[in-house]
Formats: sequence, C-alpha cells, structure tokens
Amino acid sequence: MRSTSTGSYIKHVVIIVQENHSFDNLFATFPGADGTTHGYMFGGRRIKLEESNLYSPLLMPNSHQAFVYDYDGGKMDGFSQVYVDSELCPKCAYQYVNPAQIQPYWDMAKQYVLGDHMYPTESSGSFTGHQDLIRGDTAINDRESLIDFPSHGPWGCDAPPGTTTPLLKKGNPNVDSNGPFPCLTYPTLRDLLDAKQISWKYYTPSLDDGGLAGAYWDAFDAISAVRYGSEWGTNVVTTPPYEKTIFKDIKAGSLAAVSWVIPDGVNSDHAGFGKTDTGPSWVASVVNAIGHSQYWNSTAIVIVWDDWGGWYDHVPPPQLDYAGLGIRVPMIVVSPYAKANYVSHTQYEFGSILKFVEGVWGLGSLGTSDKRSTSIVDVFDFTQKPRKFVTIEAKYSKSFFERQPPSNEPVDTN
Repeated sequence: MRSTSTGSYIKHVVIIVQENHSFDNLFATFPGADGTTHGYMFGGRRIKLEESNLYSPLLMPNSHQAFVYDYDGGKMDGFSQVYVDSELCPKCAYQYVNPAQIQPYWDMAKQYVLGDHMYPTESSGSFTGHQDLIRGDTAINDRESLIDFPSHGPWGCDAPPGTTTPLLKKGNPNVDSNGPFPCLTYPTLRDLLDAKQISWKYYTPSLDDGGLAGAYWDAFDAISAVRYGSEWGTNVVTTPPYEKTIFKDIKAGSLAAVSWVIPDGVNSDHAGFGKTDTGPSWVASVVNAIGHSQYWNSTAIVIVWDDWGGWYDHVPPPQLDYAGLGIRVPMIVVSPYAKANYVSHTQYEFGSILKFVEGVWGLGSLGTSDKRSTSIVDVFDFTQKPRKFVTIEAKYSKSFFERQPPSNEPVDTN
C-alpha cells in the first residue's frame, strides 16, 4: 500500500519565478483553460485581443494604483485607462502572446499541470510578489503592508540611506510613500526550513552597483537575518555564475530540498529587454536538467510569474483583504507525480506554494497567507508510478545559457 504522505514522494521543490505576465497574456487559447481572446475597455466596449510577440518593448504599469485602475471594482475594464511610457495607449494591454513563441511553456502545461486560477497574494508588482514567495505577505503589523517597491535600489538592506518602502493601510485606499527602510525582520520560509534543518538555496543574478554586495533585486536581500548572516553567499548565491549555479548543483548531486530560481533579466520574460525570446528556453533548460538527473523521481517544479505585468486578464481576482489578491498569473507544475494534461481550476495564491512546501516537510505555518490558502497538493497523483521524463524541446539549449554572459541588469525595477 502506497503512503499518503507527500513527503514520502517529494524530496525537492524547485520554484522558478518568471516576470510580469497575466494568465490571459500567455494562455488565452490554451485548451480547457479559463482564457479569452476578447476583453473590455473602460465603459464596457468589447474588443479583440491582439496576438503579439513575447519580446515586447512595452513597459506596462503594475503598481498598486495600476491594479486599482485595471480591476475597476471587478469590472476588469480599466486596462485602457493606464498610461504606457508616458503616452496614453488604450489598447496596449489587450494582447496575448503567440503560442509558438512560448512553446516550451505550452508543452509543459500539456504534459503536466497548468493552474488557471493562481493569484499573487498582493495587488502590486515584483517586490511584493517575490516577498510573497518567501514569506506569504508583506504585513508589518495587523493593519499595514508593504506595497509597490522601495524608493531606491537595491530593494533591500543594501539600499542607500533614506530609502523608503510604500505602505498600504487597512481602510485607506491611498498608498503612503513614507514607509520603512526595506531591511526587514519578519520571518520567512527560511526560518521554518532552518528550524527543521531542511536545506534551501536561492539562485539569483546580481548587479554590481558601485561595489554593493547585494543584488539590485533579491528577495532575501530585504531580510536582515539572511543579509547579515552566514547564509548570505552560501544559501543565497551572490557571486558569478549566479543563477546558473543550479546546473552545477544538479550535476554534482547537491540540489537543496527547496530552491528558488530567479533568472537573469534577459531570460525573465520581462518586457523592455529588447528582442529577447529566451525565457521559455531558460525555464526548459532548468526543467530538463532536473528531468535527466537523479532528482527527477523526487522533485516538484513550480513555475510561476511574479505579477501580471499590466497585461489584460478577464477574471476578477477575489479580494480577500485590503492588500489583495492581485491579478491572475499562470502556474505550471512539472513532476513525475503531477497529473497528466490537467488544468487545475482551484483558486490558489502564492501562499499556496508555501503551504505545499510546509506540508511536504511538516514545517508548521508562517501564519501569513499560507494559513488561508489552498495547497497545490491537489495537482499531484501519488497513486501513479513516477512518470518517465520526456525532454522539453526548446529553441535555446542549456549550453547556450551556460555560455551566456550576465546582462548585469536587474530582473525588474517595478
């Protein structure tokens, strides 16, 4: 009789974090998913979404204020009201990516699991999104949460003196720009993992900004106990080859139990990096490295986008508290135990990923959004034999990324 304990099967969780795409923007036409090729402009005018390239020059606003406009009280028609690159562009957000340009994502979704109701825990951009993926929220007390991004980079303890982080306050729709310095003392998943002596690692590119040791963007750079502790530079990879170290760790048999993988900016799917289409191949290269390694039969890979990037999505996010949920993003789960060709319509948020990790190792709860959220455990079928890995075909190979020089650009600045 097979065990019902998740930890009997999953020994490694790898969380790959891509940038700034809504669900409809990447999976509008995916069979069986809650996507659409039409949208509504402010006032109710119905328009057709335009098929577009993955490499977009548009830097779409994704602040909390942009969310308020886009959401428009649940009408999801305010995307036409947001400015883009200082010019009013009413139809810019109403696009979906040509599936041929993101074929690795679609192939993984078809073979494994696509979640079509995953929401960022908070209604803002990348700073809170990445904090939510290590913490579950950015609440600093029971009525205030960090929102948007710090006034100067790096976004963490390495920020220059005088840097502030905006606050969203319960009962007040306006953002207070005079929040705290972004060097935080709240607990993260790292604390629960360390307490149980479960290994973890955070792979991220770094920007050498005037000799600063910390990355321009690094979720754990904002966590004081990590930034100024012994885990900085060991658990948090801060020296070249940055995020590529995961290939070496897989090959060497030293993959941590829990890994976060943050790509170089040019591989992140983020708009504004020029005509770069390497993001899907980058993700495929990490998945393939795990799939062809000793770790395949014991690993769950979760691929998620940190925020909607300003792109149109037609599903109103449930508002569970004053800070969120944010606008829907895709989630792909790849594992030998993942259900086959399965679209999960379960409502998830970023805390759902943390809750799954907590369940695998019996870590207890952070008491943030992980407490209320539904674990992603329902996308697995542990009664099935582990499936044989099939290579994810991609335009660019792993060796391409191993040779690729770092861009020395932050993954995101909004």
